[in-house]
Amino acid sequence: MNKIVAGTLAGLTATAPMTAAMIAMHKALPAHERYPLPPRKVTMRAARKAGVKKKLDEPERKAATLAAHFGYGAAMGGIFAMLAPRAPGRPIPKGIAWGLIVWATSYLGLLPATGLHEPATRHPRERNILMILAHIIWGGSLGLLLSKRRR
Repeated sequence: MNKIVAGTLAGLTATAPMTAAMIAMHKALPAHERYPLPPRKVTMRAARKAGVKKKLDEPERKAATLAAHFGYGAAMGGIFAMLAPRAPGRPIPKGIAWGLIVWATSYLGLLPATGLHEPATRHPRERNILMILAHIIWGGSLGLLLSKRRR
């Protein structure tokens, strides 16, 4: 259980640099590509499906988006902590690989299948690069944080 808790906390923490990078890269996109980032879009679509989107004001929408984004990062960190010891390799590359797996399964499978986000193939190249780099940052941070815990 300690392994899962450590992974969850590492995933939560790793979401902070990921989010900072997403915001910075988003500002650098061409103006026509600066539409809401996936965490906002996914959260608002989920809120609409749950029938609560219209009841949320803007601060509540921001809070819900951050809670969902950091919560997903935490959950994926917990799963990584269970799987990582079984995979060969060093912690940071394993974390980066996990970040890429999370991106691919989320944006090419899970989110489109649930109707919460269209597949990544329907977004501009620069937006996909932004999200892939963000997941590399998250995964590398996750691997680093968990490697520090083991020492």
